[in-house]
Amino acid sequence: MNRIGHFWKVFLILLMILAGWGLAFAKRENVGDSQTGLDLTFEVEGNFARAEAPIEFQFPQDFGAHDDFQTEWWYYTGNLETGTGRRFGYQLTIFRRALLPPEKRFERPSEWAVEQVYLAHFAITDVQNDRFYADEKLARGSAGLAGAFGQPYFQVWLEDWRVVQIDGNRFQLNAKSDRADLVLFLTDLKGVVFQGEHGFSRKGEEIGNASYYISQTRLLTEGKMTIEGQSFDVKGWSWMDHEFSSAPLEDDLEGWDWFSLQLDDRTELMIYLLRQKTGGNSPSSSGTFVKATGEAVGLSHKDFQVEVLERWKSSRSGATYPSRWRIRVIPLRLELSIVPNLLDQELITEKSTRVTYWEGSVSVSGRSGQNPVSGVGYVEMTGYAKPFNLTPTP
Repeated sequence: MNRIGHFWKVFLILLMILAGWGLAFAKRENVGDSQTGLDLTFEVEGNFARAEAPIEFQFPQDFGAHDDFQTEWWYYTGNLETGTGRRFGYQLTIFRRALLPPEKRFERPSEWAVEQVYLAHFAITDVQNDRFYADEKLARGSAGLAGAFGQPYFQVWLEDWRVVQIDGNRFQLNAKSDRADLVLFLTDLKGVVFQGEHGFSRKGEEIGNASYYISQTRLLTEGKMTIEGQSFDVKGWSWMDHEFSSAPLEDDLEGWDWFSLQLDDRTELMIYLLRQKTGGNSPSSSGTFVKATGEAVGLSHKDFQVEVLERWKSSRSGATYPSRWRIRVIPLRLELSIVPNLLDQELITEKSTRVTYWEGSVSVSGRSGQNPVSGVGYVEMTGYAKPFNLTPTP
């Protein structure tokens, strides 16, 4: 729920296991869900693959799953509008969590045998009507219920929520809930953006405290949205983040703020702040600026400033979130104002990850050098409803 400069989206899933399902920690844990009938076991200790150095990515296969890593996600967010200017935001996120490390896996006795579990969040922001629709799912990664692969073409799905590669740079996204339905076609105009050091994104000082992280920051989007039985033809921009890792969250962190911003001069900005329990942000906070040409420029925590200008308190969770920001990217002479298109875009995911977080559509205005600039984006904030406690207890 990036959603995580975005590696730290890992912990939307980890929190499900550490806190959300009330598990007893030992060397093994049982995970159950009464609605799906899942009865899963995973190893707390094990030799999962780790992100320790840059790798050579191969596409389309690296769009797919990397099952030897403990956690992985595919994050799609976007801002859309109708021909008359009615505005919407959307989020579709699919998470994968390994239940066993590679050395503990078994020959599958049946197609229902489970080594991976998939979870997903789907949300729509209706700006005009001040409405936010959110839904969630989970399923075993077996029997065709959920999965991801990269060859011969990329596809990730959880039941009927899915993204499928149509050809080299075109994708179809489908998601449907009781009140909202999306069928979108996404065209990648810039190609893959490698976050960090050619996709190797450091999140701390220790070896392996990193992720492999790629994005598609400029996805031309068109299709159809249906809300409460009313259908709209929509166009706009989407953003995709794909990340996989096995690293834990550092003990001194309580949450993160993540920004993905698409500006009308065809540039994009991603920034994530890893918030420390004692106040301030971790030096591992960083970002990426993508030029109109597609060239990515890495940003360290010293290159930008994020100032919170207003806050909003949720009546449902009691959490207080930032609700307006000013971002300065000093070496680029970029100054931006970010405002939520709807204050309440909070997800309370009791049926899947059991994490409460804010992820929503925002509007952007400001200056790039001497030139005015505007745009759209998404912001994700975690750890405001409850600070993270990722230390297992017996």
